[in-house]
Amino acid sequence: MGEEAGCNWAKSSEREQVYHDEEWCVPSYDDRYLFEMLNLEGAQAGLSWRTILDKREAYKQAFANFDIETCAHFSEDDLEQLRQNEGIIRNRLKIRAVQTNAEAALKVQAEFGSFSSYVWHFTDHKRIIHHFENESEVPAQDELSERVSRDMKKRGFKFVGPVIIYSYLQAVGVLDDHVVSCPSHSLNRA
Repeated sequence: MGEEAGCNWAKSSEREQVYHDEEWCVPSYDDRYLFEMLNLEGAQAGLSWRTILDKREAYKQAFANFDIETCAHFSEDDLEQLRQNEGIIRNRLKIRAVQTNAEAALKVQAEFGSFSSYVWHFTDHKRIIHHFENESEVPAQDELSERVSRDMKKRGFKFVGPVIIYSYLQAVGVLDDHVVSCPSHSLNRA
């Protein structure tokens, strides 16, 4: 028989399925959530998304629920203490990136009024709804993710390469990359 309807990547664990069903490709305009997902996507580099989802609660505790202002003011001691936290990925560069990204996000908020306005301005505040039949059609990156990545790097954000940014744009709902047979695809939601 053929593939089951839906996005197969999310079927390997209950946590992934819940994330897929409730969050993935759902548009968000919340600065805190947008900041959280940016940093979780960066933390995922070289690892599985399942690993990050399994550590998500520990990340929220470690990084003050991804409050941008708080993260921007983490001291060197705070960052070093986080390297001892076994609940998160203890990569020095990934931990520092949260603080660096918070500083960059504060500047973006000052310029654009919100982090959300910045993220969504790349698509004129509109969603891009793809109509992929199979997961194999979904690209790892595209022109949009390359453009966003370049701009974020220029603004000082870290762990924002075009592949990470493509995943990020999916995560926060700028892109709807559910396969069309998935009940969560925009075409299938009431």
